[in-house]
Amino acid sequence: MPIIISFSNCSIGESPLIKKTLLLFSVSFLVVLVIGGLLDYWPYLVASVYCTMSSITFLVYKWDKRLAIESTDQPIRVPERSLHILALICGWPGALIAQQWLRHKSQKRAFIAVLWLTIIINTSLLGAAYYWQLL
Repeated sequence: MPIIISFSNCSIGESPLIKKTLLLFSVSFLVVLVIGGLLDYWPYLVASVYCTMSSITFLVYKWDKRLAIESTDQPIRVPERSLHILALICGWPGALIAQQWLRHKSQKRAFIAVLWLTIIINTSLLGAAYYWQLL
């Protein structure tokens, strides 16, 4: 008899295994960039940009989460488009960390799909730049 596993009652960020995997993935990516920069595989500026943009993105997610909690009226919020732009311009590790750690934007499937699209675009461009020795 086949075993059927369903995650329909579970939001994307709720599973402890998924949460730990996404956090490990993001932190590992940043660590690899830093180590690669220290070993001169690519300019250290690459790691600096990713770490800086990830920190900024994390703080923006945290700010947006606070705005969402504090106001019951229609608060001024950070547009999702801005969060995606931050993720696209090297801030996606911070976005994934904030999404899992702060539990912000972790249930909106459309948002998550676009976030993963930005991750794929960003890492593809980074890989292409490294492959064609543009870094």
